[in-house]
Amino acid sequence: MAQGIVAYYSKSGNTKEMADTIARAMNHAEVATESKSVEAIKPDDLLNCDAIVLGSPCYYGQMAAPVKQFIDDLVGHHGQLNGKVGAAFASSANVGGGSETTIIGIIEAFLIAGMVVQGDPQGAHYGPLAIGRPDEKVKQQCERRGQRIAELTKRLFP
Repeated sequence: MAQGIVAYYSKSGNTKEMADTIARAMNHAEVATESKSVEAIKPDDLLNCDAIVLGSPCYYGQMAAPVKQFIDDLVGHHGQLNGKVGAAFASSANVGGGSETTIIGIIEAFLIAGMVVQGDPQGAHYGPLAIGRPDEKVKQQCERRGQRIAELTKRLFP
């Protein structure tokens, strides 16, 4: 069975709630997935994963420092994430608060690592984003993203 991880940093709990929703959807779609804080995992933990989803709150239009540090720590594994499925999500305090730039920053790192990133023609094109606590619409976007990630992962890693 394909393996996934949803890694996140969450100070308020909003990003964690999104991570847990995405992980549940991936598990429901038959990709064995854990949801863990970036502080609880090491870059080596990603090597056995077929899908890696990374989420962050938005701080000044960018990912939180623990998420950036986690990405920076992946440099020692450059090339070893090539071909794995990647996705991103974010939470923010305000509309226009930089959630999309946070998501794009994570996606840029995944593309540099050679990962496969799938957009979505409906709704959350780059990845789900919440303004404050995730509402029902955001939870549905997280479920959809988790399902789509799982479907792509199963096609690439049968």
